[in-house]
Amino acid sequence: MSSPDPHDDTSADYKQFEKDLLAQDRDAAGVDTGDVDDVTAQNPVSELVDANVVTPVPESRVLVHEPSGTAFDSITQLAVFHRGWTAGLDADADCE
Repeated sequence: MSSPDPHDDTSADYKQFEKDLLAQDRDAAGVDTGDVDDVTAQNPVSELVDANVVTPVPESRVLVHEPSGTAFDSITQLAVFHRGWTAGLDADADCE
């Protein structure tokens, strides 16, 4: 009898499928990124700065998202990025 083909092993596919479904659910439940403007982003970004998750670099006029090391020159982009980054971490944790 021959051994099973390792390329036919789909045992881990359900984990990726669940992760994709969770991400879609969070996307559907969350605020559309088109609804985030500078005024809407101001409060969450201020909270991230207070929590030392974001570091302002005044001389470069950027905000650095410390966990990812990504720099942003727009608070709107930073707010949307952080929301997606957090959702991705949550999805990974739910699938483990």
